[in-house]
Amino acid sequence: MIILSARDVRELLPMTDCIGLMREAMTALSEGRTHQMLRQIFPAPGGVYGVMGGVMPGSYGSKLISVVHAAADGVSRPSHQGVVLLFDPATGEPSAVIEAGSVTAIRTAAASAMATDVLARRDATVLGILGTGEQAHGHAQAICAVRPIATIRIWGRDAAKAAALAERLGKELGVAAEVAATPADCARSADILCTTTAAAEPLLRSEDIAVGTHINVVGSSRAGPSEIDTRLVAMARFFGDSRESVLSQGAEFINARAEGLVTDDHFLGEIGEVLLGRCEGRRDDGEITIYKSLGHIVQDLAAAQHVVQAAAGAGRGVTADL
Repeated sequence: MIILSARDVRELLPMTDCIGLMREAMTALSEGRTHQMLRQIFPAPGGVYGVMGGVMPGSYGSKLISVVHAAADGVSRPSHQGVVLLFDPATGEPSAVIEAGSVTAIRTAAASAMATDVLARRDATVLGILGTGEQAHGHAQAICAVRPIATIRIWGRDAAKAAALAERLGKELGVAAEVAATPADCARSADILCTTTAAAEPLLRSEDIAVGTHINVVGSSRAGPSEIDTRLVAMARFFGDSRESVLSQGAEFINARAEGLVTDDHFLGEIGEVLLGRCEGRRDDGEITIYKSLGHIVQDLAAAQHVVQAAAGAGRGVTADL
């Protein structure tokens, strides 16, 4: 069995490669070539514990992950901690353990970029990001890989963190990066928005959104916390990674349905269905589109398998016998 660290993942899973992997994984999901459990989430000390498992062509396994946004010991570390466990399809033996926080960070941003490439206007140049953490940074990198972004606006509850991220992105990506005073200011005239927060209540409202905006709703991965209001859900063309997941665990959609603003038919399709041409995505430049990202095990499996194959070619990782 090979053990791969966060550093191995970051160095062996380039964002551009991962965007392509997400297209393949989401297409396989919508074609019915994968099998997966609905994500199980349990309350845990200081956060939640999640279990995801599935099978896809050439790979199967599980992700076990804890999400703690403020650890009890006060040490700053990524909120997502865990492992992806892969099995050898030929023998059934556990074949790899991969650090899951880095896989999650990269594949989540890559999936949003893939959806953005499918749903956003081709001439989109202004990106707004709500949040200042690892996903905010990753989404900026990923979206810039699929659209000619010239300006990035960052909003966060901590203005100093927002300013630090804006400065970092300006240097790394060669774009104009600035801090927005409010979520509404961040959204104003943005072509693409990414919500990457731990907000419990909506930060973005329907009146904040410009005509033609594409929105990646990322921060909430379970029923409960919600980043956008129900009227915004109702006014947009709404897509997601998995129909079953969104209808069961997509907080923003569930809330809009509970208020009677939408029915299940308002979920227009999985992003894989759009890629396959089975579902129409954006129809004109004036529409508002939403991609609800809950994260999916097939994304983790595809990314993890790529890392394992790259590690074999590069002689990376530590081997161990169980």
